[in-house]
Amino acid sequence: MSSELYKVVADIKPVSREWSVKARDYLNQLAIPRGSLGELLVLAEQLSGIKETLKPSVKSKVVVTMAGDHGVVSEGVSAFPQEVTPQMVNNFVRGGAAINVLSAVAGSRVVVVDMGVAADLGALVREGKILSYRIAPGTRNMARGPAMTREQAERALESGIEIVGSLVRDGVELLATGDMGIGNTTPSSAILAVFSGRPVREVTGRGTGISDEALENKIRAIEKAIDTNRPDAGDPVDVLAKVGGFEIGGIAGLILGAAYHRVPVLVDGFISTAGALLARALAPDSVEYMIAAHCSMEYGHKFMLEDLGLNPLLNLSLRLGEGTGAALAMNIVESAAQVICEMLTFEAAGVNGPEV
Repeated sequence: MSSELYKVVADIKPVSREWSVKARDYLNQLAIPRGSLGELLVLAEQLSGIKETLKPSVKSKVVVTMAGDHGVVSEGVSAFPQEVTPQMVNNFVRGGAAINVLSAVAGSRVVVVDMGVAADLGALVREGKILSYRIAPGTRNMARGPAMTREQAERALESGIEIVGSLVRDGVELLATGDMGIGNTTPSSAILAVFSGRPVREVTGRGTGISDEALENKIRAIEKAIDTNRPDAGDPVDVLAKVGGFEIGGIAGLILGAAYHRVPVLVDGFISTAGALLARALAPDSVEYMIAAHCSMEYGHKFMLEDLGLNPLLNLSLRLGEGTGAALAMNIVESAAQVICEMLTFEAAGVNGPEV
């Protein structure tokens, strides 16, 4: 592990227990029946613990959508051609994608990052429309060898960390992860299989909607990748290098950076949660800074959330990615912050509290 990555991982600390207790005591004094706002109160307590205040602000929001391509697409694992990745990046820039529309509703910016798209996006970078942390024009075919080198895996993680540092300096208070990359449910399923020990067939879904025959082919490709590369579940950088993706590594880095800077991070769907598994494996305390936005229709996502011990805020049968589920959940997170910031206690409101 590089010295920079090691420093960040080593400095990630648990959420403040002292502030979590203070928040819980304060929330119990609000002029409502105790616990009547359910998971919203749990979320408010988490925000207070992360930010170490009874007035947590999450008004400044950003969705970071990481884009990268995958060599394993040549195995026929996706219903869409690889050209769709740069086409969708251009759609993000034009503001015409689902993530743009839903982020606007939430009052969030969208930051698009080229982590390794198999096309020249230089013009968009020069125009300041996307960020470039480009590692290579897509990963190699993991079914035939490692997806990337260990050095590239570390660079992907460090890129996400660096992006968070820049955003936090600009005042960002709530982060959300997003992804774009044709074929990226394949490495995500592989990462889940490696970390969970579950059979590949049990954790692999249809991604963009592939046929039964294509699903069987996808399962075989993942099994071959794991058998060929033998990723070490005890070494998350090795797992990323062997069967991961540049954007997945970048997402893991975003989560690590959020935990390091003590900023809550909304984790989107299947691909983002593969990044969360990597982040947790590197820094177990990083889980305390994660908020699971939703439960995806992608079959293995529920296993990821169970393994992380996260309860999703939404269940809307989503399976798009981009950060769309995270954008939808942003208003819930802001609502939780406003509950603890703005609601009055029984005493302040002049309302009688419970008699027992």
